[in-house]
Amino acid sequence: MTGEMNILPLPPTTPATVRPQVGELLKLLTPVEGLIGAGQSAKAEVLSLKQADQTFQLLLKVTVDGGRQTTVQATSNLPLPQGTSLAITQPSAGNLAITVQQAIASSVAALTRIDTAQLPVGTLLQGKVLTSQALPQTPGQAAVFRSLVSLLNTAQSGSTLTIDSPQPLRIGTLLSALVEDTQTLKFLPMSSRQEQLAVSQQLLGQQSRQASLTGLLNALQNLPSDTDQTSQDLRAVVDKLLASLPDVQQLSTAKGVALALANSGAFLEAKLLTGQTPTLAPDMKADLLKLIAQLTPGLPSSTSFNAIIAANTLAPALPSFVRNALGMLGQVSAKPVPSSFPLPERLLQSLDGEGDLEQLLRLAAAAVSRLQSHQLSSLEQTGVTDDGRLLSTWQLEIPMRNLQDIVPLQVKSQREEAPEREPQPNERRDEREPKQQLWRVDLAFDMEPLGPMQIQAQLIAGSLSSQLGAERPYTADLIENNLFALRQRLLDRGLNAGAIDCHLGPPPQGNQTRLEHRWVDETA
Repeated sequence: MTGEMNILPLPPTTPATVRPQVGELLKLLTPVEGLIGAGQSAKAEVLSLKQADQTFQLLLKVTVDGGRQTTVQATSNLPLPQGTSLAITQPSAGNLAITVQQAIASSVAALTRIDTAQLPVGTLLQGKVLTSQALPQTPGQAAVFRSLVSLLNTAQSGSTLTIDSPQPLRIGTLLSALVEDTQTLKFLPMSSRQEQLAVSQQLLGQQSRQASLTGLLNALQNLPSDTDQTSQDLRAVVDKLLASLPDVQQLSTAKGVALALANSGAFLEAKLLTGQTPTLAPDMKADLLKLIAQLTPGLPSSTSFNAIIAANTLAPALPSFVRNALGMLGQVSAKPVPSSFPLPERLLQSLDGEGDLEQLLRLAAAAVSRLQSHQLSSLEQTGVTDDGRLLSTWQLEIPMRNLQDIVPLQVKSQREEAPEREPQPNERRDEREPKQQLWRVDLAFDMEPLGPMQIQAQLIAGSLSSQLGAERPYTADLIENNLFALRQRLLDRGLNAGAIDCHLGPPPQGNQTRLEHRWVDETA
């Protein structure tokens, strides 16, 4: 949604010679007898504001004589912004009253102009809509809607703006707007901005809690089967999870790779949204959540373990959680730099006095965070590039069996679509060239006897180029001696083999060092 919204001008102040009159009533949700003595007044501050239909629910902090403070809930016909100071009296047990003068002055608690010295023209503001009301409409003029918006970023974070808009603003909506002058803001589309900010914030928390899958999988392989702690249900969940891991042979076929990608846990939420039941097919994240569900009842009631579960097992509600995180945003920053790939190996240390099942829960929760870090990294790197190309990213991790070892294979696939070309005059639809797509695939794994390896490949218009990086000299020499055979196999598959090389060490990272490509072949 785009458009302009106007900040209201300062209201006229009440002359000091006018005697305040008791007027506006605040109805207490819970009647309080004798809160304020007869003939006395008290100070009150609005702690929170929430709209309910045509009325407003307030939480007030009341300070009476002697400094005693209490909080009360009340309703009002006036939207009193958070932080508003009031002088109140109590005409009856169920009501509070503020003076007419104080009611008028209360609107000053909301910002009525932008200080361009603190927020220069062009500053991006983000706010959350607290209230929305339709103003009385003048015949022949467009409707106007008045809202209170709480600012979430910049030096004015926590302040409230009173604005007029030509369209109603849904309560709870997050808005993004540019400062045009002291009295005018311009709406900006928010969908992509919302996702970017929410994903970046949640990704930081997930990465700090995540740990490598190998720690958990090794512990599951060594889980004793004849102890009292290992129930039959827990053993069944563990066996199912371990049996679902693909081996190297399965990943050598296209069908096997597709199945492993689908069951990696990266698409659990998509399956749930389309009505699929994860119990009918293996899914790494679903199996991890079942494992946590089996472990939790057998543990002592502990706030620390409850915190672990609450912090890490958000998978079933991930799409809504990402959007709900917007309500906690405190700042707006530039578009973040994409997360590094691959995610580094991270193992959790065992804590003193911790039982086997407690350690297993910590490892399982950290593994869920690991998978969610990949998912959020995918969202973070998906969007429209500066030059208008649509970039889609899928980042995930597949634990695969290599003889007796379990090797995590990290995968990142990116699809980049060229922007739409303007149709030429008299050009028929069937004459237009199909839109080209550029595919990039990054792989990272550490498999014996090859050691750590990273592979970058890109495919465009049937031409594939690649860089392979090996950290062991033996592996780098082995690949170098087999590049001709690799090129021949690509040709046999119908691909044009472009630049393919191998070197010692990981491939270079960053936008300036990735594989070069051209959308148009200038030499053609």
